[in-house]
Amino acid sequence: MRIPALVLAGAALTLGLTACGSGAPSGGSSGSGGSSADVKIGMSISTLNNPYFVQLRKGAEAEAKKLGATLTVTDAQNDASQQVNQVQNFAGQSMKVIILNPVDSDAAAPAVKVAERSSVPVVAVDRGVNNAQVAQTVASDNVAGGKLAAEELAKQLGEKGKVAVLQGVAGTSASRDRGQGFTDGIKAYPGIQVVAQQPADFDRTKGLDVMTNLLQSHPDITGVFAENDEMALGAVKALGAKAGKNVKVVGFDGTPDGVKAIQDGTLAASVAQQPVLLGQQAVQNAVKAANGEKLQATLDVPVKVATKENISEFTGS
Repeated sequence: MRIPALVLAGAALTLGLTACGSGAPSGGSSGSGGSSADVKIGMSISTLNNPYFVQLRKGAEAEAKKLGATLTVTDAQNDASQQVNQVQNFAGQSMKVIILNPVDSDAAAPAVKVAERSSVPVVAVDRGVNNAQVAQTVASDNVAGGKLAAEELAKQLGEKGKVAVLQGVAGTSASRDRGQGFTDGIKAYPGIQVVAQQPADFDRTKGLDVMTNLLQSHPDITGVFAENDEMALGAVKALGAKAGKNVKVVGFDGTPDGVKAIQDGTLAASVAQQPVLLGQQAVQNAVKAANGEKLQATLDVPVKVATKENISEFTGS
């Protein structure tokens, strides 16, 4: 029987796999067998200084190990230019596919185009990429999540009050979509007034600082929507004894720290994502893209509001 050249090349690549890049590889050439064992995946994450993205990496690493693919993870440290360099390195290291969690949805376009010139497909995860074509975007439905946050905050406030919004990193699709969903959703409640919107870059310390300043200019705030749990927890710290009592705070992500704050009563709710599942789905579909399969443009992963009433669903207890 004549053996196709592509199979021979894949077998040779499997034998020659070595760890490369600054991240820790997962999986190897053994595993489930078949073509997935031949796949080297480069994954650039916007920042690993955030529990949410640590969970996303965990899901990706577990799935790569399950499939027998080799995964190399790098941390862009919220630096868009560094992320472009990481993607360029991945292309030079003969990665079969790249998973990209953009620092900035606009600034990620050059990174995708670098991969495109090397004929390496890119799967975007958690955040989309603007002005460049990716094989697929795997993300939560952030617009729907923003609307759910508005509905829950309105419920917590009895549909009246003054609200501040802590925004994420400007230019990210996650911040834009969550903000848009919240803005659209809160319009249904004329008794609620959004008195301030200010970026805190998805960062807990910045959330604390921004909320502290907002309380100086708006001491009568009764509600806060933060576009991620890290900023929400910063706001909770700034609010002190007011958190959960005089002021209701709703976050986004459903991180372990966020869930604990809901249990403690300081955080009213969080729109819970599934970062581990996002990581798993990104790797699954990256392997498919590497093997030439055509993917649907977007893969939406469901979100759900976590509150004190249903918190056992998110803690396993």
